[in-house]
Amino acid sequence: MAPKASALGIDSTSVQDYVKTIYALSEWHDAPVTSSRLAARLAVANSSVSEMIRKLDDLGLVRHEPYRPVELTAGGRRLALAMVRRHRLLETFLVRELGYRWDEVHDEAELLEHTVSDTFIDRLDAKLGCPAADPHGDPIPTADGSITLPDALPLHRLDDGHFGRVARISDENPSLLRFLASEQIGIGSPVTVLQRKPFGGALQARVDIGHSARDLDLGDELTGAIWIESVGKHAGCSLVP
Repeated sequence: MAPKASALGIDSTSVQDYVKTIYALSEWHDAPVTSSRLAARLAVANSSVSEMIRKLDDLGLVRHEPYRPVELTAGGRRLALAMVRRHRLLETFLVRELGYRWDEVHDEAELLEHTVSDTFIDRLDAKLGCPAADPHGDPIPTADGSITLPDALPLHRLDDGHFGRVARISDENPSLLRFLASEQIGIGSPVTVLQRKPFGGALQARVDIGHSARDLDLGDELTGAIWIESVGKHAGCSLVP
């Protein structure tokens, strides 16, 4: 079984937040995790990030060379996954049991994840039925520290005619989540890619809602935030590289 977050001997909230953010930036994307990306995500100065990266390096949680991307060590990844597990279980609890909307839970979970005990997290997991994913479709690590991402791609990478279901929606922008909720688009929604409008225009997609379907024009931010797990596709359809 993977070590608990507290058992790793890292009680600093800022250290926990940094390793969790480094993991989150690399979980769904191949882009290198740089100091500038960390500063933007955490809304702090680049100088603060550089200082913390040196501390994380000293603690053996990251590997970093000047002007190179930041990478988690095995120990850093274990701590990050322990914090991700806390965060996503808490988000799930807030939505299922306390009636929070999916655009409200991130900040609340950020506060709670540093205050509850490991025993609480394990009992919460059991109470919720050991959920596989949080309300946004992000996978929840198991108690032993393993995690399995769904076989999904962002909507903008799918070719015309491709059909699938929404597997994950980035929770980075609460306004985007509120918009999708207003359009009745959520995890599991069936989506078919119709066409891309010319000259860099919107992607047109058909979303099945209940017994009806609606065609929507989706911009770059939406098509990058919505991840689709394939169900099937029309003959001759292929993934956009």
